[in-house]
Amino acid sequence: MSRATAAALLPETPRPNTAAPRTERRLTSVTAPAPRRRPKLAYALVAVAGAAAIAAAQIGLSLAITNDSFVLADLTSQQRELDLQTSALQDDLAGISSPQLLATKASQLGLVVAGPASYLRLSDSAVLGSDEGASWGSTVNPEGAGAVNNALLDEDAQEAVAAEENAETSTTKDPDLPPAITDGLPSPTTR
Repeated sequence: MSRATAAALLPETPRPNTAAPRTERRLTSVTAPAPRRRPKLAYALVAVAGAAAIAAAQIGLSLAITNDSFVLADLTSQQRELDLQTSALQDDLAGISSPQLLATKASQLGLVVAGPASYLRLSDSAVLGSDEGASWGSTVNPEGAGAVNNALLDEDAQEAVAAEENAETSTTKDPDLPPAITDGLPSPTTR
């Protein structure tokens, strides 16, 4: 069954009147406009104080970030200096522990190259191998014609490197100083 036939078969019930009674509006003339309320001073002060607080916070954060960048630049320069010192110390250590220097120092102390090794057996205190000391002179001459030069030990080479470094530092200009005046006052080039 469709809705239309079902509605036709159902008895009709009266519907309650839900409309409100109409009242007539009366028109009246307006004599003066309603007075405007003055804005409250407290709201304006709160808005200005909020804007000032936001500006102060932004300036504070900007200063903190800038300070951190200066601290980072300072630490970076310190790290660079420490890296250079580490490199110089490693070069010194390599020169001190080089075989050329060790052979030279051993020769100055009177040490010689021994012959074959000798061993002491603890069970019966017997000496195995050659039991005599190295009484002959060393055949290794660390300062002789067959010696291999080490640039880290050569004082002339170190002095040349130091002079070169001094020359490089003297030719670099300090960016805080004004430019040198050689041909009068500097002027712009025009075309």
